[in-house]
Amino acid sequence: MVRNAPPVALTIAGSDSGGGAGIQADLKTFHARGVHGLSAIAAITSQNTRGVTAVHPVPLAHIRSQIAAVFDDFPIGAVKTGMLGSAPIVRLVAREMAARKPAWLVVDPVMIATSGARLLDENAIALLVNELIPLADVLTPNLPEAEALLGYPIRNAKDGTRAGNELRELGAQAVLLKGGHGDGREVVDRYFDARGVMELRHPRLKLEAHGTGCTLASAVAAELAKGQSPRNAVRRAVAYVQRALARGYQPGGAPLRVLAH
Repeated sequence: MVRNAPPVALTIAGSDSGGGAGIQADLKTFHARGVHGLSAIAAITSQNTRGVTAVHPVPLAHIRSQIAAVFDDFPIGAVKTGMLGSAPIVRLVAREMAARKPAWLVVDPVMIATSGARLLDENAIALLVNELIPLADVLTPNLPEAEALLGYPIRNAKDGTRAGNELRELGAQAVLLKGGHGDGREVVDRYFDARGVMELRHPRLKLEAHGTGCTLASAVAAELAKGQSPRNAVRRAVAYVQRALARGYQPGGAPLRVLAH
């Protein structure tokens, strides 16, 4: 191996043809954070700034071969999972991660696109809960995803605290409950681990954005691959997303901002 090579991180997720989220955002984030990015594409979407028009799951054998190819050659420091799309793919990825035991696993339970398009089959949620989330070192749901996983609305800080603790009870070592879908002038991200709760507060930007969740989970994975502790990784990742979002731009015809990496 070449000396001074950067740390390596893998994303297992869907491809966004519009370039703002998914695999494309993950690889941009890895590069920006000084990490060599690998990818295993689980689904191919047809989308732009206006929405998602089609989703094509990648055959299971090819997903498995992508994962095998990168694990057979690279010293993978962290893995991030994103859009998986279907129950068979969730099951496959969970079994691969259980067998390969990466040093760090960040699970972003992507279910619904910004446009409202469903990105995870409803029958896949039980597999996500029972097989993949228990393997996670950090689980990164937004509020709607947490509600779907737990089955009740999250309306206030008390609900959020309950949700974070109950999500950890599903088996994840830590939970980053993202507050971007909440109300108020501040966004409050809450991080739950064995030490308790850490709140990260920042001003709410009045804009419609795309790819923030993918970018945040990828930034956490990148920082873990670089040797940061989970708490420090989360702090750095949240700060990175805020900077990238503030510098964001509108590349398409819709008033949808993507992050400037």
